[in-house]
Amino acid sequence: MQTDALYPYVLEPKLTTQVWGGDELVRVYGKHGDPQARLGESWECWDTDRVLNGSLAGNSVAYLRMRLGPKLLGDINPKRIFPVLTKIITAHDWLSVQVHPDDAYAQRVEHQPFGKTECWYVLAAQPQAQIIYGWTRDTSREEYLQRVADGTLGEILRKIDLKAGDTVYIPHGVVHAIGPGVTVFETQQASDLTYRMFDFNRVGLDGKPRELNVQKAADVLKYAATATGTLMQLPYHFEGLDRTALIADEHFVVERIVATGEPTSLRTNGRPLILMSLNEPLEVASDASTVTLSRYQTTLIPAAAEWCTVSAAGGDTSSFMFVTPPHDRQDLAVRLVAAGIPQDSVDRFMEQF
Repeated sequence: MQTDALYPYVLEPKLTTQVWGGDELVRVYGKHGDPQARLGESWECWDTDRVLNGSLAGNSVAYLRMRLGPKLLGDINPKRIFPVLTKIITAHDWLSVQVHPDDAYAQRVEHQPFGKTECWYVLAAQPQAQIIYGWTRDTSREEYLQRVADGTLGEILRKIDLKAGDTVYIPHGVVHAIGPGVTVFETQQASDLTYRMFDFNRVGLDGKPRELNVQKAADVLKYAATATGTLMQLPYHFEGLDRTALIADEHFVVERIVATGEPTSLRTNGRPLILMSLNEPLEVASDASTVTLSRYQTTLIPAAAEWCTVSAAGGDTSSFMFVTPPHDRQDLAVRLVAAGIPQDSVDRFMEQF
């Protein structure tokens, strides 16, 4: 393996137009697209995203995983799609009311490898912003189907308030929708399986009603009342960095980390790392190669790099999102305890997932 093939890969995101989209991805988050195109999503790390820098520029993440195999992925299967998708989503209107299947249903019915569990870190939220998350009370398949038919489903959908900095965890089977005025960083299994239950009686960008998936949604929905909402987070200091543990799911671990002007190292622990800068540029170095991420830009670090170093580029601090794919989430629990977080707090955090 040529050593120049292992370095921080800066990724070109895929932008998608949506009926509920707007211009923030271009105007606020610096994406290269048409601000008039009602852009809704920027797919920051995705199997078909292309590398912008270095000797592998122009090649996709799919090409990298097939060429590099364990050098990129560790022990993750290189023949399957890269297992995690990260996005920025900006909503000018309600997204459809929807639900996602688990892996077993996706494999049996859709012949796809992954279902979809996801999570959101709220980058921005207008005053009184809300999401739909679960049911106000126990319901049933029969009641769900009847309410879809008679237009009263909204009467039992639960809405919760959001603010910037909140995290939300959406396992498969939970009914949900993002509301207007909300921008999130989303981490999810690498699947676009979405079953729409209700789309506010609107038409898509092609002028036609968007497809609903009422029966498939009925197959995968969880019908119990929902009591959870935004999550407990755990700030901690570890190996020279201020970190906040956000998500510890079996499919991905998500943290928010603050880099300073002093370069500080992060271990790969045999997994590829996904880093997305937030409001300030971030310098990332690995295997003698250095890149500077502009605001809200993403890099992928190969597992074989073992380490990468991060530092603020041009300021005192720079915050970034830090995502690791399928992972022994107990590694995070060990870090939290080593950082001095009480065991009962670690247990309460981990029990959320």
